[in-house]
Amino acid sequence: MANEPEKVVPPAEASVAEPEKAAPPPTTGPTDYFAVADVVLRLLVFASALVSVVVMSVSKQTEMVPTPFPPYRAPLPAKFNHSPALIYFVAAFSVAGFFSIITTLGSLYSLTKPGCSAKIISHFIIIDVLLLGIVASATGAAASVAYIGLKGNTHVGWGKVCNMYGKFCRYLGASIGVSLFSTVLLLLLVLLSVYSKKIPK
Repeated sequence: MANEPEKVVPPAEASVAEPEKAAPPPTTGPTDYFAVADVVLRLLVFASALVSVVVMSVSKQTEMVPTPFPPYRAPLPAKFNHSPALIYFVAAFSVAGFFSIITTLGSLYSLTKPGCSAKIISHFIIIDVLLLGIVASATGAAASVAYIGLKGNTHVGWGKVCNMYGKFCRYLGASIGVSLFSTVLLLLLVLLSVYSKKIPK
């Protein structure tokens, strides 16, 4: 009987190990930067609102004014609570400062939860719009009082008082200047909140 030829088994091909793919570096979404900017802006709103309230509250000056009765001169103080518009100014910026602290805490929380930062910031738009309207109206009311105190109004017989109460008017002008800065910051916050809603989740 003829010997059958032995079957040659081809050697098994060595499996080539595929190189492991490097894990992609963690990426930080754009909403993280929005959250940081939101926190900074809200802290600036609180600081400017606090400065406006403090400066307006301490704007007091007493001067001797002529009177028609003896001794023909009497002390007459000038304070912010003598004008309803300035009282509204102090109340409005007190509310703005209070809510800016609350929203700042919410923004800080969004930094620890990057996935929900855009959602949290976008929810603040209602508060920001309301505060923007309140702060802008209070700034306009206070500025109108300051302008009358500086220039007077000859049509209705209102004389200017800043030539006598110079310190009071300087404090008033400084407080209104800072309040304008707060108004711009709130406008930026509204724009930031609107834009963050367009960021894809």
